[in-house]
Amino acid sequence: MTFRPDEVRGAADGPAGQVDYRLARRSVLAEYRRGRLSRLDVCDAHPELMRAARNVGEATALDCPICEDARLVHVSYVFGPRLPPGGQCISSARELARLSGRADRLTCYVVEVCPECSWNHLARALPLGNGSRRG
Repeated sequence: MTFRPDEVRGAADGPAGQVDYRLARRSVLAEYRRGRLSRLDVCDAHPELMRAARNVGEATALDCPICEDARLVHVSYVFGPRLPPGGQCISSARELARLSGRADRLTCYVVEVCPECSWNHLARALPLGNGSRRG
């Protein structure tokens, strides 16, 4: 079996797939619980990510795995052609639906964030757009 970059991203004519980062998350949490990572190592969210988490984050039912006092929120960013270099922070389902209908190939990154202790981890990456325009 071979692995080529186009197979990982999704075939050029077929649908691209979602990437889930649960295994990486488990590994980081295991290292934290073993004492190999400090709280400062894992609770290091950028101030702009914290602002987005507090103001436009989507609430979840998941407790923070570090402080266990707060619920996690999901913050979504979309990157691709004709978007700002730093991506676009998604503030509503309507905005995400609008971007999903674009002809460009876009990628949405969903980050889980604790608004209390600053834990953050990339949860998943998924394709957006219909890919009819290659850019």
